[in-house]
Amino acid sequence: MFYIFTGNGKGKTTAALGQAVRAVGEGKKVLMIQFIKGPWKSGEDESAKLLEPNFKLVKMGRGFVGIMGDALPRKEHEQAAEEACEYARKEIESGDWDIVILDEINNTVFLGLISKEKVMELINLKNPLTRKPEHLIFTGRDATQEFIDRADLVTEMLDVKHPYYQGVKGRRGLEY
Repeated sequence: MFYIFTGNGKGKTTAALGQAVRAVGEGKKVLMIQFIKGPWKSGEDESAKLLEPNFKLVKMGRGFVGIMGDALPRKEHEQAAEEACEYARKEIESGDWDIVILDEINNTVFLGLISKEKVMELINLKNPLTRKPEHLIFTGRDATQEFIDRADLVTEMLDVKHPYYQGVKGRRGLEY
């Protein structure tokens, strides 16, 4: 199954993490690769350690691209995306994981850090012996129509109201 959590509202990564927690509780092995989040500390960094060895979180991004004080050359973000995509390919083909989550992969494509064609190649990958992963999950805003058309399940998070618009900053443990 191929799932997508997209949209402008909060909760895309949170939904994927919820799927991961549920799956780990049933003895499944889950890998989450974060394509944009990288150097910033977030609550899931510590939670992942509590769910080992059945849950592994790998942060491969270099941080937000072009916003929130990002001063890195774009080329560094592109290289990180390429490395994350290659790592995802290797891990998907390994057959070691029941679920692979590519966190913020939609944003990565939308920002042009990696081509949608390269990401499309990941959708049908499975280990030929184990037929794993059973499930692939993409998160992030701006999912391409091609991804949506291929998905079995698409949930769009809608931004109806958010404290950010009243000047309230994100809170550790809730937003990150």
